[in-house]
Amino acid sequence: MSSLSRRDFLKLSLLALGGLAFQRLGGRESWRRPLVRGDDWGEWLEDGDLVRVAVSSVSVYREPSDSSPIVTTWPRDALLHVYETVTAPAPAYNPVWYRVWGGYVHRAHLQRVRVQYNDPLREVRAEGQLAEVTVPYTQTYRLRDRLWQPLYRLYYGTVHWITAVEEGPDGRPWYRIFDELVRVAYYAPASHLRPIPEEAIAPLSPDVPLEKKRIEVSLQQQTLTCYEDGNIVLQTRISSGLAGLGRDTATPKGEYHIQSKYPSKHMGNGSLASDIEAYELVGVPWTCFFTGQGHALHGAYWHDNFGAPMSRGCINLTIPDALFIFRWCLPAVAANDTSIRRPYKTGFGTALSIF
Repeated sequence: MSSLSRRDFLKLSLLALGGLAFQRLGGRESWRRPLVRGDDWGEWLEDGDLVRVAVSSVSVYREPSDSSPIVTTWPRDALLHVYETVTAPAPAYNPVWYRVWGGYVHRAHLQRVRVQYNDPLREVRAEGQLAEVTVPYTQTYRLRDRLWQPLYRLYYGTVHWITAVEEGPDGRPWYRIFDELVRVAYYAPASHLRPIPEEAIAPLSPDVPLEKKRIEVSLQQQTLTCYEDGNIVLQTRISSGLAGLGRDTATPKGEYHIQSKYPSKHMGNGSLASDIEAYELVGVPWTCFFTGQGHALHGAYWHDNFGAPMSRGCINLTIPDALFIFRWCLPAVAANDTSIRRPYKTGFGTALSIF
């Protein structure tokens, strides 16, 4: 099976990314402004740093302050170039703003993304393989009654089980995706996902005894610290549960142990719909559950506001931090420990103290 060329990829971009694209206009400086769809968006997107709007909309301010006049707004999944990163006086816990076209936007509800295309695999292992999305987002489709119907959008950094490479709605290679929640097969362009090498998820210090590893979470400080034999191996900011969302969404305090680990988890209502505003968090990466009620440590791709409560009870981490914890904490998970038949690993794992 031949790989997709850059030209072939650009031809299918409107289908694969749901029609959201950008183009250059003539003139020396016209490339700097976000524009309407076009057929050379891939070249334009690779020109600089990118952020994706991860909520229904964000405001662009004249100055890096939310008391400054609003210049414009951008909707969910709009892609903006970052020309400069600015540290402002507020908010103190997350003082980073991005200079974009027309002004400044706070990073809280943005996701840093890249555009990386991948050569499709010729075949996929029968037990499934893990793959991560390497473009800002990609539109999936399912085949129903001989018709291709849009389903979920998959976002940069999310992790998914791929089970086959087949011809997609555009005649190109697409991966069939296994979803452990809805148990419905759907498809995404193979060039948008990178199969994850086994060594990239190999356990870290798996032979260290259970009692020598522990995790501490401070809800007041919004920090997480991993200790190995009394030494700090990771200390990072988190986002815990945000109380007052109509139910008990605060992260519970107490003493716990890691109970189960999913490299890919579909969180949400399980609705089979393509509504991007629906509560469907597909492919949540590197999830470590610590209660039977669904509380977990996991990567978050829908905000960059670590240091403040943001979740519905879980502990949100950056994706790199979540991957480290997934690899480091017990029970250890080797690449061949999970598959589409058993997409998780259980066991009495690393101690977790939340206070």
